[in-house]
Amino acid sequence: MKTINNSKPYTDYSTFIKQKFGERVQKVSLDTGFTCPNRDGSKGFGGCTYCNNNSFNPYYCKPSKSITQQLDEGIAFFAKKYDTLQYLAYFQAYTNTYADIELVKELYLEAINHPKILGLVIGTRPDCINEELINFLTDLAKKHYVALEFGVESTINRTLDFINRCHTFEETKEAYELSKNRGIHLGAHLIIGLPGETREEMLNHAVEISKLPIQTIKIHQLQIIKHTKMAQQHKTNPELFHLFSSDEYIEFICDFIAILRPDIIIERFISESPPHLLIAPKWNGMKNFEIVDKIEKRLLERNLWQGKNYSV
Repeated sequence: MKTINNSKPYTDYSTFIKQKFGERVQKVSLDTGFTCPNRDGSKGFGGCTYCNNNSFNPYYCKPSKSITQQLDEGIAFFAKKYDTLQYLAYFQAYTNTYADIELVKELYLEAINHPKILGLVIGTRPDCINEELINFLTDLAKKHYVALEFGVESTINRTLDFINRCHTFEETKEAYELSKNRGIHLGAHLIIGLPGETREEMLNHAVEISKLPIQTIKIHQLQIIKHTKMAQQHKTNPELFHLFSSDEYIEFICDFIAILRPDIIIERFISESPPHLLIAPKWNGMKNFEIVDKIEKRLLERNLWQGKNYSV
């Protein structure tokens, strides 16, 4: 089991990127204007109960603009902030494989042919891929970096049903089986603290996720965001929710990391939503880097590291 050369008590994404590309690489978010099968009625309506895409879309990221224009504006924005020369096109908003296959291919090719783009990062649902798409991405991956991120969110079907995902964890596993060993960098997205899940069940996510053929995981705490169905549920039935305090979440993540397969690259521990959209938990405005620093410190204090308690 190969792990990256790393001084941290877990396998971190920034080290992986620097070893892969030789320097810092910036993702440039894109919005294709696609929707989701649990929004347009093919599987359901309303989308995921927690979802408000305005909580993470940057200002330049609008589907009324072409892919090239979004990339140009995003690159110009980041060029002012960072000494970065390399970029990845990040198809982020909604389900980025949920459209006519020829349109999907056209947009991916437009992005990959941009002179400053090294590769693609594609966010999607596990029930929105097929053999033709995977074959196309496999061909792209022969010359470019291609990452495919599936929204797993939970490994428990009753939770997936409650949050209106309209797919099962069995479908998630099937998606990874279809996509593995094709030269595509596979990622997973997981939300910690969804309603009805016990601490033991949430820790077991690490066990189940470790069985998947993934290279990367994004983890973040459940956040209640304005203008979502979950915000309404939280208001009318607050007893359904147990929102982590920052200290409680740090302790949980340390235990989670110790169970996780040691070679999985951890891209993210928390999510930061815009303050004007965030209802709870607010954690006194602590930033991502502050939480990460506390997690690293606590891992060392507890003599824990990624995979310490991992069992094949």
